Amino acid sequence: MTIDRAVLAFAGCMVLLSAALVYLVSPWFLLFTAFVGLNMLQSAFTGFCPAAMIFKGLGCRVGEAFR
Repeated sequence: MTIDRAVLAFAGCMVLLSAALVYLVSPWFLLFTAFVGLNMLQSAFTGFCPAAMIFKGLGCRVGEAFR
């Protein structure tokens, strides 16, 4: 798995988790959803992604987006 796909899968899981938490626990978990979305947005413009650095450290292959 490349870093690109791992980051997309991780972000998707976090959005689904936050949606479940909003439904099951509290609407305040929308702040978590907003954090994930803002992190994805800033990553698109700056190329800096903490999750990509973690996946690189775990040994994922380098993809096209996060070099």
